[in-house]
Amino acid sequence: MKAIVSHDIDHLTLTEHYLKDLIVPKYFVRSYIELFSGKISIAELLHRYGDVFTNQWQHIEALHEFNVKHKVPTTYFIGVNNGVGLSYSQKQSALWIQKMLQMGCDVGIHGIEFENFEKINAEYALFKDISKQASFGTRMHYIRTNDQTLANMAKAGYAFDSSEMGYKAPYKIGAMWEFPFQIMDGYIIQKPKQWQSKNFFQSCEETKKIIDKVVDLNLPYLGIDFHDRYFSASHKTWKDWYMWLIEYLISQKIEFVNFKTAIKELENKLE
Repeated sequence: MKAIVSHDIDHLTLTEHYLKDLIVPKYFVRSYIELFSGKISIAELLHRYGDVFTNQWQHIEALHEFNVKHKVPTTYFIGVNNGVGLSYSQKQSALWIQKMLQMGCDVGIHGIEFENFEKINAEYALFKDISKQASFGTRMHYIRTNDQTLANMAKAGYAFDSSEMGYKAPYKIGAMWEFPFQIMDGYIIQKPKQWQSKNFFQSCEETKKIIDKVVDLNLPYLGIDFHDRYFSASHKTWKDWYMWLIEYLISQKIEFVNFKTAIKELENKLE
């Protein structure tokens, strides 16, 4: 088994939300629920207020630095359309796409359109134009799909998708590889609530069970999705959990690859 780590970029700043949605006030309601239920400290809450003054809800560079230090090749999924709380502009997105490519990151699209081919194809073309990449993959925001989404993604030209969550090996849809993933930060630390419901120890124990199941099923890849926003002192459990996860996998001699390397490995096996 090898591990594939990826990161969804849902937010860049707080101000991008002010005239578009209620993400920010809901976030602070959630923060007080977490404080009064003993899941976060006053220090964390103060860091969250500090984010307002710095107007920063992304930690891409710090996360990238950690990944590079630990030799973890990753893919970052960033949006070029708005929807379901993803509210940053195409201009902001374009700046970060170029910055991440210059940093040596693998960059794919965090998709919004999933309901019909024309919109999926237009989103693909828009990202291709902005990123200037010949080949790239996608993950749907909130992993939303319908019965035709994956086939339409393949038809649009995506090299790979990772919008399915489940205990499956990668499989092909046309020329596109689908990479089901098993670990997502929010599902580990929040579920079944919409705010933090587990502490660090509980999150680690649940994660070990998932890793063990992937090993028992003899799946070739363990898929991990961590949101860059949580790699900060404002979300201590989340950041500590991600750092622990990477270091735990290293201690277990698990090799890290990105999607493009995994595709080469899979294609070689088909020859």
